[in-house]
Amino acid sequence: MANLLDKKWDIAPAIPAETSLELEGYDPVLQQLLYNREIKTAKAAETYLNASGSLYDPMLLKDMARVTERLFLAVDRQEKIAIYGDYDVDGVTATALLVQMLKNYGAEVTAYFPDRMEEGYGLNKEALNKLKNDEGVGVVVTVDCGIRSLAEGAHAVKIGLDLIISDHHEPLRKSPVDHNPTGENELPEVFGIICPKQDGDEYPDKNLAGVGVAFKIAEALSRQRLAPAGQLEDLLDLVAVGTVADIVPLVGENRALVKAGSEALRRKQAYFNQPRFVKYPGLYSLSGAAGISSPLTARDIGFALGPRLNAAGRLESAKAAFNLLMAEDVSDSGILAQQLDGQNKKRQELTREMQETAEGAAQVSETDRLIFATAPAPATEDELLAGAAAVEKSFHMGVVGLVAARLTETHYLPSIVGAVGEEFTRASCRSIPEFNITQALDECKDLFVRHGGHAMAAGFTIRNERLDELKQRMKVIAERELGGKELKPVIRIDKVIDLRLFKNAEIVKLIKTIDALEPTGHKNREVLFVSYGLKVLRHRTVGSDSRHLKLSVSDGNSTYDAIGFRLGHWDENMPERVDLVYAYERNVFRGVENLQLNIRDLRNAD
Repeated sequence: MANLLDKKWDIAPAIPAETSLELEGYDPVLQQLLYNREIKTAKAAETYLNASGSLYDPMLLKDMARVTERLFLAVDRQEKIAIYGDYDVDGVTATALLVQMLKNYGAEVTAYFPDRMEEGYGLNKEALNKLKNDEGVGVVVTVDCGIRSLAEGAHAVKIGLDLIISDHHEPLRKSPVDHNPTGENELPEVFGIICPKQDGDEYPDKNLAGVGVAFKIAEALSRQRLAPAGQLEDLLDLVAVGTVADIVPLVGENRALVKAGSEALRRKQAYFNQPRFVKYPGLYSLSGAAGISSPLTARDIGFALGPRLNAAGRLESAKAAFNLLMAEDVSDSGILAQQLDGQNKKRQELTREMQETAEGAAQVSETDRLIFATAPAPATEDELLAGAAAVEKSFHMGVVGLVAARLTETHYLPSIVGAVGEEFTRASCRSIPEFNITQALDECKDLFVRHGGHAMAAGFTIRNERLDELKQRMKVIAERELGGKELKPVIRIDKVIDLRLFKNAEIVKLIKTIDALEPTGHKNREVLFVSYGLKVLRHRTVGSDSRHLKLSVSDGNSTYDAIGFRLGHWDENMPERVDLVYAYERNVFRGVENLQLNIRDLRNAD
């Protein structure tokens, strides 16, 4: 069984001479890093290093002209518009983006988020009824959900709602179990659908996040009717946060949008002490609550801002995160940011306790190819907030995805974790590159109330009486796909570095080279190096639960500080010399910036 101590180190081969010649205008180390990311021509390198912002015409998206025309009709008629968002970071940022954009045109627009515990993921008929009958909404625009909501789409038509679905998830296929040769989509019959993955869509980039799709709608609106100066640029920070947090491939237009959005974040961060220059200061208040004093990076978004925005929708209501993004007063945004930071701490505690419970419930063995853990959902909100004793006997729906991710990280197996309610079980799934979890769920679609997701992450709602059958069928599918394979996480390493040969000037130059590859993320991995035989001078655990490792290492000439998250178990049996896989990172403490090694894995050098 693979675990955190058992990873394969895969060091990239040296760049071929012909590729080096093609990239001769770049520094040799940068050439190697580009080649490692399958960038082998000068043209591809130019695009990769310099593309920023929107790359493609939003009108290439199927139904876009029809959708923008309908939205402007609603604006002109003062017809109420509802943005129906998912409760994760992608959905919340996409909702805030479209609400801000439509308000700029004078629209009467509201936001709606389903309750994770009561309503579950995606569209539901009761919510559509409420929006239509109680709030007088005429047009509903979904973001980050809806592409598989066939029955809900029909219901919207029945009650007289113009429903526009904007989503980035995979549509249903008509007969995935029977291997339908045409592979045609099965789509909701609604007013309009903006989804680059639907049949007949000519948009070149199929990997946009939900907030990326929402941005293309905003871009199309601005082309039809001139938006106030700078409006589109002001939305790019939301695009960056939602895209990074949703872990979509950070290549192509996603990377260009995140690059532009990260630059916008840093520009606005510089204005934080003069908040009158920032109309929506929520993200900057949140960075302060997270303790980020250096310029924001994609890693900060993924590990600091994203989890805090997600905490609201996981434990209570995503509306709290939305309110932060919509706050126009820095005092209000500061209070909301502190509240989200507090919720994130609760979320961390729940995740730790639930992971221990899930490990016991799953009873993972050497022959398993899928982890499937369920427990009752909390009976009441008071039980949820009661702490560890309550968690020992229940799974909170807001945290099952995080627990599934931890199980997958620990065991390198696809994991399903579900909270069992009175009638339904709601579950989240996380997977490994060797197993497409959404395709596996599609093979069992006859069992679900609803389901959907990506290759690596998905979710579903199922009636309790069908849960055992699902478990058996999923384990059969996993055995079919993964049986006989050596399952071991792979760390892709860019280059071996002998730190003894490095002087300060070389390190500064290397950091600038690494910066040229930012932003990095899923499918565009961070730059990792390996150094051998480093002497351990000092080591200790850090963190409230001693889960992290802090150490100082020496190459014989210089000393380097290093941090290893979730590697605290090494402290009890630390070798004298170690081989380290690491990323260089800037560490800012009390206004002073230092470089440290962020350890991804370590081994006994002997």
